[in-house]
Amino acid sequence: MSVERGDHAANWFQAGGQNYATFRPEYPPALAAFLAQTAPDTRFAVDVGCGTGQLTVQLGAHFDAVLGLDPSADQLAHAPATERVRYAQAPAEHLPVPDRSASLVTAAQAAHWFDLAAFHAEVRRIARPGALLALVSYGVPKLDEELDACFLRFYREGIGRFWPPERQLVDRGYADLDFPFAEFPPPAMAIRKTWSLGELMGYIATWSAVKHAVKEGHGQLIERFSTELAARWGDPETRRPVTWPINMRTGIV
Repeated sequence: MSVERGDHAANWFQAGGQNYATFRPEYPPALAAFLAQTAPDTRFAVDVGCGTGQLTVQLGAHFDAVLGLDPSADQLAHAPATERVRYAQAPAEHLPVPDRSASLVTAAQAAHWFDLAAFHAEVRRIARPGALLALVSYGVPKLDEELDACFLRFYREGIGRFWPPERQLVDRGYADLDFPFAEFPPPAMAIRKTWSLGELMGYIATWSAVKHAVKEGHGQLIERFSTELAARWGDPETRRPVTWPINMRTGIV
């Protein structure tokens, strides 16, 4: 994708589940493997706030049955179903899941939107004895040194005021979330990608702060950033490393 001119930014910042499914980073296979190994069994997993199914599908490689739940019909429309994986539209506070049926409950990059007290009550209701709860998030990605300062300036200052308050919970790795379960430390993990400039900008287009800025008539912020980043990147087809630290709160229900 050519990014020589700032007006190309408009092509990246289109809302919708298709953009989300295409550009959101994929979790490493080690994450689903760890969750399956730590759960009491691999009968049934529930992925709450599943979006377009990034983690849901990976869980399907380990569990007999997986249910992905999300309140957004648009997100679910782009979530791939398999023989073991199905989806339903539902909020985190009212899970259409039988009592004491789930061996694993996950929420990936979603728990900061939940009414946590209501969600916790639902987790306790649907969890089998010894079930695992994992709240997964990933923070601000790290780029090459010559790109990182420009990127962080845009993230914190350029569009900082357009982030919802809940974003601070993600930035702090969910450390501030109430977690009234028998918690234990998970292994360190990271998402690692090698992206072209167009792929990185497509990912940035999924940010709620970017969508908010554009909606409020501040698209010039995006254009200035895309122009500056493109100048530093060089050939837009050059692939560069992008790394997100994975943060998890894990506990036995």
